[in-house]
Amino acid sequence: MSEVEKNEAPTAAPPEKIVNMGPPQTPEGGDNDCGCATESATIDAGKHVPNYIYALGRVVARFPSAGVEKEFARAAGMTVTTGLTDRETFHAVLSKPENRYLARKICWALTIEGLPAYVLFPRHRGDLEALVEAIRPVPKPVDVDVIIGEKGPIAPPEMCGGLQLPMVAFDHAVSFDRDSMIKSIPRPESIPEKDDPKFRSAAGELFDRIMQVADNMGETDEHRALNYLAVRYPAIYAKAAEEFGRNFSLTGVVARQSRLSGSRKIVSAIFSYTHRETDVTEKHFVRVDTTEVFPFMVTKMAPYYDR
Repeated sequence: MSEVEKNEAPTAAPPEKIVNMGPPQTPEGGDNDCGCATESATIDAGKHVPNYIYALGRVVARFPSAGVEKEFARAAGMTVTTGLTDRETFHAVLSKPENRYLARKICWALTIEGLPAYVLFPRHRGDLEALVEAIRPVPKPVDVDVIIGEKGPIAPPEMCGGLQLPMVAFDHAVSFDRDSMIKSIPRPESIPEKDDPKFRSAAGELFDRIMQVADNMGETDEHRALNYLAVRYPAIYAKAAEEFGRNFSLTGVVARQSRLSGSRKIVSAIFSYTHRETDVTEKHFVRVDTTEVFPFMVTKMAPYYDR
């Protein structure tokens, strides 16, 4: 389906300010320090076409073998854990610098919609800390972990206690909870302060819709674009609140390859809103470049017209 805009020539837009997320970190030391990946499993970008991942889910930890589990129990016995829950104990033990060797032996995985999706390992030495922090002492149902990296081959059975999933060497991992992220989104000047609760509600509904897009594994260019917008482009939430205020319902969130794609991969994310009384549908879209591991904005939110 073709896109017809009021201004045909696209205008480059700088990447938008990230919502409740920091910039990618480049820790000192480029060697992978995670014992959960063998050297043969390391992703060599020079031997294949990169398959990038931008996924939203939950990081979980598994003991790959009985030996690692027993060693963890020994370390826990040497840690003050009185009164702590199992989850708090797990975090307390792995957070100690002297137990970092255990964090390297544990299998880290990402679940999406409750289902295991990827086996994770850090591309850089210091990124192991992000996995440890993702195992929150007091987890909440609204916790979200963002994994940005490159997909590799299927993990061997011994790596994760028989769990055979695609491996992801991640370049950036960030954890936050949904409610805190929604609260951190800047309220547009066009929305009065008294309507702030309605704005937050609209933002939360749109975020949930993106999270629940069918088969969103954060692997295709379309899903990577949507996930990028969900955490880094506040304008989509402002537009949702504006449309709800005009008595429109959110009736569609889709992404498709743009006809502007050439040497670069450009994705158009289209948001459809239908008036609750007249049944008239309006669409707005934004373009995202997904060529590299870190997507970025190409054009900002604008009306979208079918033909």
